[in-house]
Amino acid sequence: MKLKELQFDDVNLKLYLEDCFTGMKKYIEKKSVDVIVTSPPYNIGVGYNRYNDNIPREEYLNWLGEWAEITKQVLNDNGSLFLNIGSKPSDPWVPFEVVCEMRKHFKLQNVIHWIKSIYIEHESYGNKIELNVGHYKPINSKRFINDTHEYVFHLTKTGKVELDRLAVGVPYKDESNITRWNNGKTGLRCRGNSWYIPYKTIQNRAKDRPHPASFPSELAEMCIKLHGLERTNLVLDPFLGIGNTAIACKKLKKNFIGFEIDETYYNEAIRLLEGLNLG
Repeated sequence: MKLKELQFDDVNLKLYLEDCFTGMKKYIEKKSVDVIVTSPPYNIGVGYNRYNDNIPREEYLNWLGEWAEITKQVLNDNGSLFLNIGSKPSDPWVPFEVVCEMRKHFKLQNVIHWIKSIYIEHESYGNKIELNVGHYKPINSKRFINDTHEYVFHLTKTGKVELDRLAVGVPYKDESNITRWNNGKTGLRCRGNSWYIPYKTIQNRAKDRPHPASFPSELAEMCIKLHGLERTNLVLDPFLGIGNTAIACKKLKKNFIGFEIDETYYNEAIRLLEGLNLG
């Protein structure tokens, strides 16, 4: 076990080089975590440094079920677990099998679609506007279409956790709506469950994004804000990776605990956090 503790103003970030199964049991008090934002291995053959991402599906789901039991113990009764799961076109069942396993332990309160890339045609004052934005990994196939989104399953213990929906709200398209709705005076409406969050453009994969399956820190930020900043004191990411949930917590000034088994990713997370300038 290795622990790196980073202190920024009043924010404490604890990064453990340890398996999260044992780490959560040893270092986290029961019901002390308010928000979990994480992305476990998808079991679709991703090329991690240490972890084998291609084990038999039943073994993988049993492993994830054991993880869910431990996770449920440390999560606050009014806490939120945001579970990011992707797939690949030739194996699309993974997210659905995962959420069915999680159903044994949690309520599925919301399903969020993380949109990485999208093409939009929009008519404005008689002019056709075309937008083609974002990044995705193109595939060459006669059977499958390009996969440009992933799921984020919002899981809670009761299915009744109140959210701060306007914390990630968007402006009304038609300002006349402002007078029609109770929340109209804010100028914002609920964003809904489709979140367009592109990856930042990179020049060198190995250097700029050394983890093969990381989500943007902006995704973690939005999840934490949706749960409610005022009700969030401690955030957990059991699968730390290169630390994007920790980066979100540093920006939002929230305490954080993370676990990672791969020392290369662990060291990269520390480097990114220490080099993050919020000034």
